[in-house]
Amino acid sequence: MKQSRLIRNIKLGIKTLLLHKLRSLLTMLGVMFGVASVIAMLAIGEGSKQQALAEIDKLGATNVLIHSVKPTSAEQASTTRTNYMAMYGLLYEDAERLRQLPSVKKLAQYRQYKQQGWHQGRNMDLRMVGVTPEWFSLVERPLLGGRTLNAGDIAGHRMVCVMTRHTARGDMTADEDVRSGLLIGTEVIGQSILVKGNYFEVVGVVEAESANVGTMATPDNKIDVYIPLNVHRKRFGESLFERTSGSRNWEKVELHGIVAEIRSKELVESTAEAIRSMLSRFHKNPDYRVDVPLRLLRQAEAEQRRWNIVLGSVAGISLLVGGIGIMNIMLASVTERTREIGIRRAIGARKRQIIMQFLIETVVLSVTGGLIGLALGPTIAGFVSAYADMTTIVPMYSIVLSFGISVIVGLVFGTYPAVKAANLDPIEALRHE
Repeated sequence: MKQSRLIRNIKLGIKTLLLHKLRSLLTMLGVMFGVASVIAMLAIGEGSKQQALAEIDKLGATNVLIHSVKPTSAEQASTTRTNYMAMYGLLYEDAERLRQLPSVKKLAQYRQYKQQGWHQGRNMDLRMVGVTPEWFSLVERPLLGGRTLNAGDIAGHRMVCVMTRHTARGDMTADEDVRSGLLIGTEVIGQSILVKGNYFEVVGVVEAESANVGTMATPDNKIDVYIPLNVHRKRFGESLFERTSGSRNWEKVELHGIVAEIRSKELVESTAEAIRSMLSRFHKNPDYRVDVPLRLLRQAEAEQRRWNIVLGSVAGISLLVGGIGIMNIMLASVTERTREIGIRRAIGARKRQIIMQFLIETVVLSVTGGLIGLALGPTIAGFVSAYADMTTIVPMYSIVLSFGISVIVGLVFGTYPAVKAANLDPIEALRHE
């Protein structure tokens, strides 16, 4: 009985609202766009968060990155003195010391040297990177073909290399002259490239993406060619030559960087502090930098939470405005229907029935507006993603939250007009013209 009465009241509420279609539509607009804006803004915030976290994840959440950094004194000396050799950076001994730390699970070392590579008359600027086999598990990139370097390559001092897709095939989204990779038009695996008088056989191709996150950068690059670390030392030496503005400068760097994998996330920050402390004992000058991606990850997550609160609050204002619009229209409706209310009270309608009737009408308005907003929100997010080159992700909680708020808005802002209608004096209401 109660259920059939509720359904009858809902049908009556819908019928009443349909008598003023334009007014009902305009009333719903506030809730509609409020719900849509909540979903769209949270989708933009979630998309930005996931994009930032993906970039940080490339650095490795359990990794600690140690880079060689040229001291300021060496920079000044190299610009004022010719034939100056700057000696700085990480040492092989540093890597061995780090390997002894109980919280360090795995260690990868690398050093780099920029040089031109040649193949059948084609040439390309490359960054020859000497690495240990652990590199490919700590700086993880998809293997597109062949294999990566292994312990046998190190032990045998093999003249082999692993290229990035960019160095082998070029950038397929760029112009023709840019996308011509060093080995375009030929089978990559098994080919040999010439670098500074040395031939290296290509044994594998990986996808490499260089990325910058805050002050940190991934240790790999699109123009990298990876070779065994001991081969790199033997063939290119540890002195890097650079000619600038008529001067000839030399740099001697044993290792350009070390990537250390820590056994658990809980140990990352404490291990990073231990690494800083240990390096400070053996390096008089600040010629190194220790980066902790996990710290940046936590900062990014905290920042995105604050950003989502701000975006949600701004969008929530639209729902508030929509609720005020509903209250305004329902108050006007009470005035218009004063005589109708008086008649209903005179024939026995109770106050709670009047309240229920007006609340049903406001909830129908807010729910209908909310449902339209649920469809409109993801559509707006899709347009932003397509035309603003931004990643948007619609989280399920944003749909539940925005629709739930729209229902609450209808109840809250419809209560006062409903109570006002129920408290009208029946005799005065009947006299109303």
